[in-house]
Amino acid sequence: MEIFLELSIILAITVLISGLMKILKQPLIIGYIISGIIIGLYFDIANSTETISVFSQIGVVFLLFIIGLNLSPKVIKDVGRVSLVTGIGQIVFTSIIGFFIARLLGFSNIVSLYISIALTLSSTIIIMKLLSDKKDLEKLYGKISIGFLLVQDIFIIILLMLMPSFSGDFSFSNISFGTILTGILFITGFVLVSVYVLPFTTNFFAKSQEYLFLFSISWGMGLAALFHHIGLSMEIGALIAGIALSMSPFNYEISSKMRPLRDFFISLFFILLGSQMIFGNINHFILPTVIFSLFIFIGNPLIVMVLMGLLGFKKKTGFQAGLTVAQISEFSLIFIALGTSMGHIPGEILSLVTFIGLITISGSTYLILYSDKIYPYLSEYLSIFEKKEVREHKEKIAKYDLILFGYNRIGYDILQSFKKLDKRFLVVDYNPETIAELNRRKIECRFGDVDDEEFLNELNLASTKMMVSTIPEFETNLLLIEKTRQINKKAIIIVISHNLDETNILYNKGASYVIMPHFLGGIHTSTMIIRNGLNYNEYLKEKKKHLMQLKRKKELGIKHPVHEKNR
Repeated sequence: MEIFLELSIILAITVLISGLMKILKQPLIIGYIISGIIIGLYFDIANSTETISVFSQIGVVFLLFIIGLNLSPKVIKDVGRVSLVTGIGQIVFTSIIGFFIARLLGFSNIVSLYISIALTLSSTIIIMKLLSDKKDLEKLYGKISIGFLLVQDIFIIILLMLMPSFSGDFSFSNISFGTILTGILFITGFVLVSVYVLPFTTNFFAKSQEYLFLFSISWGMGLAALFHHIGLSMEIGALIAGIALSMSPFNYEISSKMRPLRDFFISLFFILLGSQMIFGNINHFILPTVIFSLFIFIGNPLIVMVLMGLLGFKKKTGFQAGLTVAQISEFSLIFIALGTSMGHIPGEILSLVTFIGLITISGSTYLILYSDKIYPYLSEYLSIFEKKEVREHKEKIAKYDLILFGYNRIGYDILQSFKKLDKRFLVVDYNPETIAELNRRKIECRFGDVDDEEFLNELNLASTKMMVSTIPEFETNLLLIEKTRQINKKAIIIVISHNLDETNILYNKGASYVIMPHFLGGIHTSTMIIRNGLNYNEYLKEKKKHLMQLKRKKELGIKHPVHEKNR
């Protein structure tokens, strides 16, 4: 009963502190850690510490299991050269610079190595949440950011796999190659199972939602326990369990069902982490905390901006992508906690890295949310991160009667209409794969981000007679309308919207027509019902025609867009 009471008090405090974090627009992870600090300082939770510790381990297992569900080979294949180069480059440069900073501050080689690795990791969960809130997941910088975060995740997966093979003394001579070989054999076996067995068995489990849920929990925790039993970490077992199910057609459903469990149990991990922070020698860590935090706020973004500039990206894209690495990850804390539990580093290093996490996660949240407002103040100083030939590439600006912004949505059908008008047209898209496909089909296209005003200046909008945007972001369409109307009062501007209030604003700003897909779908269905009545054969014809259209789009690699719910 005492454990139940202590857990109730812990959760009540966490709810209050997390509520304050929500008001301040901070990730809940900050609230969890601060709650843990308060609980550790003012409450005696000795009776429930062991229970919370077990729950926190379960939380880490669920966290890695869900990440594994989203690490399918197809996703890894789609990361692209940019994300791979940026991800690896950021890991290498951050870890090297971070190591030497730590050594200059007087830390030992092993401690410096741990700290430098922790500084390289950025929070996939927090960044995806912030980009989703901004509706920037499908923007160019958003895709690149998720790509190099995926590279970081793969890096930490390999690291977590190696760590248990070290003895209490951290030394490469103490690696247990037998354990690593066993791990490789197990992973190979589960890859084969995931390809040839699980896709068929999950069909059986999916016949019942409850049974699928039960199977998912037992699979994730079972593999985590098995890997722990053979001498590898539970974390890598959970990750492999998720990856094994990632190719299942039900991976998204499994992931959505597991998230509430993950959120609850992982919150206890961070509460426990906060409660165990050491404050006795806090004065000793003030200077390292400030220096490392500044390095993450300034150094990490600079590294990404330099790499993206060398790859030929615009300075705004590099700036916004760079801000997404201006914090450390929950994995940084898990990694340091694991190093502490294995005796590689002292416990106060966990407190140091946690303080760095609190500062950088809090600060980067505002930087990412308000990057669009910050950029104009820094724009002129960021030109050194942009290749001159890219920025000044303005040799004959072609004139286009029609411009389509965003192809891989409803753009395919609109493009067919453009072709029938027998006018010169251009397709603008920010997806390199889409541009490659359009080039292959000899369709005039240009790679670019519509949110970049400098890019819009290069399109010669003054001579355009019609432009159509299938991009769902309200702010993007507003910028496009305002920019065009400044120089072209007579252009026909058609944009898309999923919100009634935003539609009225777009019309007031100068849109010629606003497409509202949900309403148009209802109008189309109503027209079809009036036209066909209750004639069964006519609907079969409609079905056949629609299936042919879908098949054609699938052959062209056109995917159905995922839109946010109306606000």
